[in-house]
Amino acid sequence: MTEGAVEIADERGLSRVETVMAAIERRIEGRAMTAGTRLPSIRSFAEAMQVSKSTVVEAYDRLLAQGSIISRPGSGFYVAGKAQPLSLASIGPQLDREVDPLWIARQSLEASAETLVPGCGWMPSSWMPEDALCRALRHIARDRGEDLTSYDRPLGFAPLRQQLARRLTERGILAHPDQIVLTDSATAGLDLICRFLAEPGDTVLVDDPCYFNFHALLRAYRFKVVGVPFGADGPDLEAFEQALKEHKPRFYLTNSGLHNPTGASLAPATVHRVLRLAEAHDTLIVEDDIYADFELEPGPRFAGFDGLDRVIHIGGFSKTLSAAARIGVIAIRSDWVERLVDLKLAVSVGSGHLSAVLVHRLLTDGGYRHHLETMRNRLADARAVTLRRLAAAGLSVPYVPSAGMFLWARLPDGLDAAEVSRRALRRGVVLAPGNVFSLGQNAADHLRFNPAQCADKRVFDVLEQAMER
Repeated sequence: MTEGAVEIADERGLSRVETVMAAIERRIEGRAMTAGTRLPSIRSFAEAMQVSKSTVVEAYDRLLAQGSIISRPGSGFYVAGKAQPLSLASIGPQLDREVDPLWIARQSLEASAETLVPGCGWMPSSWMPEDALCRALRHIARDRGEDLTSYDRPLGFAPLRQQLARRLTERGILAHPDQIVLTDSATAGLDLICRFLAEPGDTVLVDDPCYFNFHALLRAYRFKVVGVPFGADGPDLEAFEQALKEHKPRFYLTNSGLHNPTGASLAPATVHRVLRLAEAHDTLIVEDDIYADFELEPGPRFAGFDGLDRVIHIGGFSKTLSAAARIGVIAIRSDWVERLVDLKLAVSVGSGHLSAVLVHRLLTDGGYRHHLETMRNRLADARAVTLRRLAAAGLSVPYVPSAGMFLWARLPDGLDAAEVSRRALRRGVVLAPGNVFSLGQNAADHLRFNPAQCADKRVFDVLEQAMER
């Protein structure tokens, strides 16, 4: 770390000495400063923090007393001891914890029965095929043909991979079953791909806005994350090309269908252009296709156009089948499969065999397509109602998706989504403010809504109360 490079943050409610201490502690917790790293000199840090030298001296003295740093006479101050456990909240923009993306996930998952969660990213339990799940579990319990107590095969349950290959073909993606690797979830699949493709310090491109957990996961691997503006037609192609030239990213991570949070789907011409640019600049593409089954008709996919040459395709079923029996799907080029499976075995030994057997049963018992049709129709009805209620509350939705889980809404001028979300939270409603999705913090006036979670009129009553100036 160079002298004076500590990030300055607004620490509300802290004294100047505590603010200086917090700036150092945050860098240590986020591993931007590791054991043995030299701290800035007292003078340079005082200038960087815009405080007096005596303030920095007192802050350093307190950090010395609590053992966070050590002093080496004639040399300076250094981070002490071993690395602290990683704190993702300490990496990247210092958002208020009430609008931190990981905090939103925690609040939604820990919500009581009375809490409303229009900002969450999953379907209501009542929308999921619980009866089909029970039938499938009973069938599996009666069928002694499957060994349900052993580890799965390295690639994953073969009958499911065969079924998934057929499903991918329906979307124009040609993948042999032996090009498909199963993981414990789509997120676990993305985690594996991050380990597989890149090293700490490598650059990764993401959409701005994009799914907030992309930010958290990429930061955990110490990647440099660069955002590209994303709109109704996809990524800004001029900005995308400029980012490729300037940053030489290892890969571009995106939702190519029913994008989170905007709901957009890419046009074939956009997919073609992005692939041409990626090829010209030797950049890989990782497409998270977790929302594919919500589409009315299969849209274009990078993996379909590319043939899994420089594209890795990831999917799963937590949004449409069960978040309690998750399975992840990676489709990848043939010559990378063995190395990817070796890495999978090294970090997890294998994937969940029972979940794979259950998902295979659900996909092949004839009821899944009917379930999807019902869910799509319910989402269409919920989307229409939510659009009317948002308009009545004064919010606009510049882009209305044809399908999917999300609406990306803009608040009236002058309103801040983070503050609106804080007020709503106090009334038992968890919203999703725009800047948790935006790497560049360019969506302060946006909220993401999940229409399936907006049926209760209290959502909009609380929203309107929270918007009062």
